[in-house]
Parts: sequence; structure tokens; C-alpha cells
Amino acid sequence: MKEWKEITTLEEWKSYFDGSRENPFVILKHSTTCPVSSNGLSEFEKYLTTKPNEEVEYLMVKVIESRPVSNQIAEDLNVKHESPQVIYVKNREPYWNASHWSITEEHMKAVLD
Repeated sequence: MKEWKEITTLEEWKSYFDGSRENPFVILKHSTTCPVSSNGLSEFEKYLTTKPNEEVEYLMVKVIESRPVSNQIAEDLNVKHESPQVIYVKNREPYWNASHWSITEEHMKAVLD
């Protein structure tokens, strides 16, 4: 299984965001208090247990515990905040995003593979 990494600081976000020119990533915005978000995390992890795109880094930010990071992501990418939300970032731009029940293993495979 490919592992995801939790980011908790604005410095980590800036580093990944700036580095997305060479290293694209997918970030899951996750709420630890929401059952729909729990489902989104489960689908994200299901995708990672298959044959995920190895050229992409996988990240997660907890939207309540790391609110400044979550807010900065929405601002930098100009993507309205939702939770759960998956955003594929390439070249400092949101290449694709999905939220709520649209976050599925199948949907991620269709976009990322």
C-alpha cells in the first residue's frame, strides 16, 4: 500500500505547493468529526491499496485541527473549501477535484491512472 502523509503546517503546504511543478500530489481535506469525510478517507485509502499512480505524492490535511493549512489550500488553489475533498495538484494548479460522495476509488483510478 502506498502511504499518505499528513501535513500540519503552512511551511509543509508551501513546500508541496511550490514543488508541484516537478512533483504532483493529491491532497485529501478530511474532517475527523464527519461520517461523510470518514467515507472519503476510506475510499482514498482503498485507492492506495490498489496500484496507485506512483508518480504522485499522497497527502492529507485535517481541516479542523489544521485549519490555517486548509484555508491556505483553498486560497492558493482558488478552490472552494469542502470536506471531504480530494484535489490533484500539478504545476501549482488544481488539475482535478472531487468532494463528498464523489470521492471514490473508481473515480480516483479514472483520473490518476
